[in-house]
Amino acid sequence: MPKIKTRRAAAKRFQQTGSGKLKRRRQNMRHILTKKAAGRKMRLGQATLVDSTNAKAVRRMLPNG
Repeated sequence: MPKIKTRRAAAKRFQQTGSGKLKRRRQNMRHILTKKAAGRKMRLGQATLVDSTNAKAVRRMLPNG
């Protein structure tokens, strides 16, 4: 039986927390920042958890993580 390979693109985007949940960065923080409010930009800079509907798919991409 060969080893299961990790999807490297997913490994760079997601991290597992101590309790086993998946952490991700938020979108909309790359460009066109002038029209976004300061509070919104501060929130976008913080990490958040992967939604439960997507968690199964992300875990399948990260078998060893």
